[in-house]
Amino acid sequence: MSITSDAEFTGMQKISECVAQVLKAMREYCKPGINTLELDEFGGRLLSQMGAKSAPKLTYGFPGHTCISVNEVVAHGLPSASMVLQEGDLINIDVSAELDGYWADNGGSFVLGEDKHNHAALVKASKEILESALSQIRGGVKIADIGRLIETQAAKRGYKVIKNLAGHGVGRSLHEEPHDILNCYDRYNTTRFKKNSIVAIETFIATQSTYAQTAEGDKWTLKGNKGGFVAQHEHTIMVTGGLPVILTQANEILD
Repeated sequence: MSITSDAEFTGMQKISECVAQVLKAMREYCKPGINTLELDEFGGRLLSQMGAKSAPKLTYGFPGHTCISVNEVVAHGLPSASMVLQEGDLINIDVSAELDGYWADNGGSFVLGEDKHNHAALVKASKEILESALSQIRGGVKIADIGRLIETQAAKRGYKVIKNLAGHGVGRSLHEEPHDILNCYDRYNTTRFKKNSIVAIETFIATQSTYAQTAEGDKWTLKGNKGGFVAQHEHTIMVTGGLPVILTQANEILD
Protein backbone atom coordinates (compact mmCIF):
# COMPACT_ATOMS: atom_id res chain seq x y z
CA MET A 1 0.00 0.00 0.00
CA SER A 2 0.95 3.64 -0.26
CA ILE A 3 0.35 6.03 2.60
CA THR A 4 -2.06 8.78 1.56
CA SER A 5 -3.25 10.12 4.93
CA ASP A 6 -2.25 10.57 8.57
CA ALA A 7 -4.87 7.98 9.53
CA GLU A 8 -3.23 5.36 7.31
CA PHE A 9 0.19 6.11 8.74
CA THR A 10 -1.18 5.83 12.28
CA GLY A 11 -2.81 2.51 11.41
CA MET A 12 0.47 1.15 10.06
CA GLN A 13 2.33 2.41 13.12
CA LYS A 14 -0.05 0.59 15.47
CA ILE A 15 0.13 -2.82 13.78
CA SER A 16 3.88 -2.51 13.20
CA GLU A 17 4.50 -1.73 16.86
CA CYS A 18 2.28 -4.66 17.77
CA VAL A 19 4.19 -7.27 15.74
CA ALA A 20 7.50 -5.75 16.83
CA GLN A 21 6.63 -5.98 20.52
CA VAL A 22 5.36 -9.56 20.14
CA LEU A 23 8.55 -10.61 18.34
CA LYS A 24 10.68 -9.01 21.04
CA ALA A 25 8.66 -10.64 23.84
CA MET A 26 8.82 -14.07 22.18
CA ARG A 27 12.59 -13.82 21.91
CA GLU A 28 12.84 -12.93 25.57
CA TYR A 29 10.49 -15.81 26.47
CA CYS A 30 12.74 -18.35 24.75
CA LYS A 31 14.78 -20.62 26.98
CA PRO A 32 16.18 -24.13 26.69
CA GLY A 33 13.58 -26.75 27.50
CA ILE A 34 10.46 -25.06 26.16
CA ASN A 35 8.87 -26.30 22.95
CA THR A 36 7.89 -24.23 19.94
CA LEU A 37 4.17 -24.88 20.44
CA GLU A 38 4.41 -23.29 23.89
CA LEU A 39 6.34 -20.37 22.41
CA ASP A 40 3.80 -19.91 19.62
CA GLU A 41 0.85 -19.99 22.02
CA PHE A 42 2.58 -17.33 24.11
CA GLY A 43 2.88 -15.15 21.00
CA GLY A 44 -0.73 -15.84 20.05
CA ARG A 45 -1.94 -14.70 23.47
CA LEU A 46 -0.01 -11.45 23.12
CA LEU A 47 -1.48 -10.77 19.69
CA SER A 48 -4.97 -11.42 21.02
CA GLN A 49 -4.42 -9.10 23.99
CA MET A 50 -3.49 -6.33 21.54
CA GLY A 51 -6.57 -6.98 19.43
CA ALA A 52 -4.52 -8.29 16.51
CA LYS A 53 -4.97 -11.44 14.43
CA SER A 54 -2.29 -13.77 13.11
CA ALA A 55 -1.64 -12.96 9.44
CA PRO A 56 -0.55 -16.46 8.35
CA LYS A 57 -3.65 -17.95 9.98
CA LEU A 58 -5.94 -15.40 8.32
CA THR A 59 -4.30 -15.54 4.91
CA TYR A 60 -3.24 -19.16 4.49
CA GLY A 61 -4.80 -21.16 7.30
CA PHE A 62 -1.34 -21.72 8.77
CA PRO A 63 -1.47 -24.08 11.78
CA GLY A 64 0.13 -21.63 14.17
CA HIS A 65 0.04 -17.98 15.20
CA THR A 66 3.65 -17.39 14.17
CA CYS A 67 6.36 -19.16 12.17
CA ILE A 68 9.15 -20.61 14.32
CA SER A 69 12.02 -22.17 12.39
CA VAL A 70 14.79 -24.04 14.22
CA ASN A 71 18.26 -24.95 12.96
CA GLU A 72 18.05 -26.43 9.43
CA VAL A 73 14.52 -25.09 8.81
CA VAL A 74 14.74 -22.02 6.57
CA ALA A 75 11.22 -20.64 7.01
CA HIS A 76 7.58 -21.42 7.86
CA GLY A 77 8.47 -23.78 10.70
CA LEU A 78 5.43 -25.34 12.33
CA PRO A 79 4.93 -24.92 16.09
CA SER A 80 5.27 -28.35 17.70
CA ALA A 81 5.22 -29.82 21.20
CA SER A 82 7.95 -32.22 20.09
CA MET A 83 10.36 -29.44 19.02
CA VAL A 84 12.11 -28.69 22.30
CA LEU A 85 14.56 -25.81 22.18
CA GLN A 86 18.18 -26.47 23.15
CA GLU A 87 21.11 -24.29 24.15
CA GLY A 88 22.88 -23.07 21.02
CA ASP A 89 19.92 -23.58 18.64
CA LEU A 90 19.59 -21.22 15.68
CA ILE A 91 16.02 -19.93 15.98
CA ASN A 92 13.98 -17.73 13.67
CA ILE A 93 10.69 -16.18 14.74
CA ASP A 94 8.50 -14.48 12.14
CA VAL A 95 5.53 -12.49 13.43
CA SER A 96 2.96 -10.95 11.08
CA ALA A 97 -0.53 -9.77 11.97
CA GLU A 98 -3.58 -7.68 11.12
CA LEU A 99 -5.12 -4.92 13.25
CA ASP A 100 -7.99 -2.65 12.17
CA GLY A 101 -7.45 -3.49 8.52
CA TYR A 102 -3.69 -2.90 8.52
CA TRP A 103 -1.01 -5.58 8.21
CA ALA A 104 2.68 -5.70 9.18
CA ASP A 105 5.43 -8.30 9.12
CA ASN A 106 8.76 -8.75 10.90
CA GLY A 107 11.17 -11.47 11.91
CA GLY A 108 14.60 -12.25 13.23
CA SER A 109 17.06 -15.07 13.78
CA PHE A 110 19.12 -15.49 16.93
CA VAL A 111 21.17 -18.03 18.83
CA LEU A 112 19.58 -19.36 22.01
CA GLY A 113 22.04 -18.90 24.85
CA GLU A 114 25.65 -19.96 24.29
CA ASP A 115 26.78 -20.10 20.67
CA LYS A 116 27.75 -23.77 20.86
CA HIS A 117 27.45 -24.40 17.12
CA ASN A 118 29.01 -21.21 15.77
CA HIS A 119 25.88 -19.61 14.31
CA ALA A 120 26.53 -16.12 15.70
CA ALA A 121 28.56 -14.91 12.71
CA LEU A 122 25.74 -15.88 10.31
CA VAL A 123 23.17 -14.07 12.46
CA LYS A 124 25.39 -10.98 12.66
CA ALA A 125 25.85 -10.97 8.88
CA SER A 126 22.10 -11.17 8.27
CA LYS A 127 21.39 -8.28 10.64
CA GLU A 128 24.12 -6.07 9.25
CA ILE A 129 23.23 -6.76 5.62
CA LEU A 130 19.60 -5.86 6.31
CA GLU A 131 20.73 -2.64 7.95
CA SER A 132 22.89 -1.83 4.93
CA ALA A 133 20.04 -2.57 2.51
CA LEU A 134 17.62 -0.38 4.45
CA SER A 135 20.07 2.51 4.36
CA GLN A 136 19.95 2.48 0.55
CA ILE A 137 16.19 2.23 0.02
CA ARG A 138 14.35 5.37 -1.08
CA GLY A 139 11.84 6.33 -3.71
CA GLY A 140 13.20 5.77 -7.23
CA VAL A 141 15.80 3.13 -6.30
CA LYS A 142 15.60 -0.05 -8.36
CA ILE A 143 14.46 -3.09 -6.38
CA ALA A 144 17.00 -5.20 -8.30
CA ASP A 145 19.84 -3.00 -7.03
CA ILE A 146 18.93 -3.79 -3.43
CA GLY A 147 18.97 -7.48 -4.33
CA ARG A 148 22.44 -7.02 -5.82
CA LEU A 149 23.62 -5.26 -2.66
CA ILE A 150 22.37 -8.08 -0.41
CA GLU A 151 23.88 -10.80 -2.61
CA THR A 152 27.22 -9.01 -2.96
CA GLN A 153 27.57 -8.32 0.75
CA ALA A 154 26.71 -11.93 1.59
CA ALA A 155 29.35 -13.20 -0.84
CA LYS A 156 32.01 -10.89 0.63
CA ARG A 157 31.38 -12.54 4.01
CA GLY A 158 31.54 -16.04 2.55
CA TYR A 159 27.79 -16.65 2.47
CA LYS A 160 25.08 -17.28 -0.11
CA VAL A 161 21.49 -16.04 -0.35
CA ILE A 162 18.21 -17.88 -0.76
CA LYS A 163 17.05 -16.81 -4.21
CA ASN A 164 13.41 -17.89 -4.14
CA LEU A 165 12.33 -16.17 -0.93
CA ALA A 166 11.73 -12.45 -0.99
CA GLY A 167 10.53 -9.33 0.72
CA HIS A 168 7.20 -7.89 -0.42
CA GLY A 169 4.69 -5.11 -0.27
CA VAL A 170 2.43 -5.11 2.79
CA GLY A 171 -0.18 -2.90 4.43
CA ARG A 172 -3.72 -3.78 3.39
CA SER A 173 -2.91 -7.49 3.16
CA LEU A 174 0.05 -9.67 4.05
CA HIS A 175 1.53 -9.86 0.55
CA GLU A 176 1.08 -7.07 -1.97
CA GLU A 177 2.96 -5.55 -4.89
CA PRO A 178 5.88 -5.52 -5.26
CA HIS A 179 6.08 -9.27 -4.64
CA ASP A 180 9.70 -9.92 -5.60
CA ILE A 181 12.08 -7.91 -3.41
CA LEU A 182 14.71 -10.59 -3.86
CA ASN A 183 18.01 -11.17 -2.06
CA CYS A 184 19.74 -11.42 -5.43
CA TYR A 185 20.06 -9.40 -8.62
CA ASP A 186 17.32 -9.90 -11.21
CA ARG A 187 18.21 -7.96 -14.34
CA TYR A 188 14.67 -8.38 -15.66
CA ASN A 189 13.13 -6.58 -12.69
CA THR A 190 13.01 -2.88 -13.57
CA THR A 191 10.55 -1.97 -10.80
CA ARG A 192 11.56 0.89 -8.51
CA PHE A 193 10.64 1.60 -4.90
CA LYS A 194 7.84 4.16 -4.66
CA LYS A 195 7.85 6.98 -2.15
CA ASN A 196 5.29 6.51 0.66
CA SER A 197 4.85 2.81 -0.10
CA ILE A 198 4.92 0.16 2.64
CA VAL A 199 7.19 -2.83 2.11
CA ALA A 200 8.69 -5.64 4.18
CA ILE A 201 12.41 -6.06 3.53
CA GLU A 202 14.00 -9.33 4.59
CA THR A 203 17.35 -11.05 4.28
CA PHE A 204 17.87 -14.78 3.82
CA ILE A 205 21.60 -15.34 4.31
CA ALA A 206 22.77 -18.95 3.90
CA THR A 207 25.83 -21.07 4.59
CA GLN A 208 25.29 -23.58 1.77
CA SER A 209 21.88 -23.48 0.10
CA THR A 210 20.63 -21.12 -2.57
CA TYR A 211 17.00 -22.25 -2.82
CA ALA A 212 14.32 -23.16 -0.29
CA GLN A 213 12.17 -26.21 -0.91
CA THR A 214 9.28 -27.85 0.88
CA ALA A 215 10.44 -30.49 3.35
CA GLU A 216 8.95 -33.96 3.46
CA GLY A 217 6.13 -34.47 5.93
CA ASP A 218 4.09 -31.27 5.62
CA LYS A 219 3.21 -28.59 3.08
CA TRP A 220 4.63 -25.68 5.08
CA THR A 221 8.18 -26.28 6.30
CA LEU A 222 10.98 -25.01 4.05
CA LYS A 223 14.56 -26.30 4.08
CA GLY A 224 17.61 -25.48 2.00
CA ASN A 225 18.29 -27.39 -1.21
CA LYS A 226 21.89 -28.05 -0.17
CA GLY A 227 21.52 -28.16 3.60
CA GLY A 228 23.31 -25.84 5.97
CA PHE A 229 21.76 -22.97 7.89
CA VAL A 230 19.97 -19.71 7.09
CA ALA A 231 19.50 -16.50 9.09
CA GLN A 232 16.61 -14.16 8.32
CA HIS A 233 15.83 -10.65 9.50
CA GLU A 234 12.89 -8.51 8.45
CA HIS A 235 11.44 -5.05 8.97
CA THR A 236 8.30 -3.36 7.71
CA ILE A 237 9.21 0.10 6.43
CA MET A 238 7.74 3.16 4.73
CA VAL A 239 9.77 4.29 1.74
CA THR A 240 10.55 8.02 1.69
CA GLY A 241 12.69 10.39 -0.34
CA GLY A 242 15.52 9.74 2.11
CA LEU A 243 16.10 7.10 4.78
CA PRO A 244 13.04 4.88 5.26
CA VAL A 245 10.82 4.95 8.32
CA ILE A 246 11.42 1.60 10.05
CA LEU A 247 7.96 0.91 11.43
CA THR A 248 8.95 -2.28 13.28
CA GLN A 249 12.05 -0.76 14.88
CA ALA A 250 10.76 -1.67 18.35
CA ASN A 251 11.80 -5.30 17.82
CA GLU A 252 15.43 -4.13 18.09
CA ILE A 253 16.73 -6.83 15.75
CA LEU A 254 19.44 -4.50 14.49
CA ASP A 255 20.99 -4.00 17.94
